[in-house]
Amino acid sequence: MIRSMHRAATVAILIASTLMLQGCLVGAVVGTAGAVVGGTAKAAGAVVGAGVDAVTTSDAETRARAERQQRDYEREQRRCEQRQRQGKRC
Repeated sequence: MIRSMHRAATVAILIASTLMLQGCLVGAVVGTAGAVVGGTAKAAGAVVGAGVDAVTTSDAETRARAERQQRDYEREQRRCEQRQRQGKRC
């Protein structure tokens, strides 16, 4: 009973810590923790690692978001300039 609670606590700590990590660090932490805790943690770590990969942002997504924000900023600047030409405040 105590051993299973210890394993459950270890897995919970593993899951919480992997949510704070990104990219290749997840694989290293999951691999190390899986080797220490055992087979159960390896299975849980693999699932958590895949979940973290699913929620992290790729370089292409980051670039696309930055470009979209830049276009939005430039559009707002043009609108502001038009309002200023009309004597209105931005």
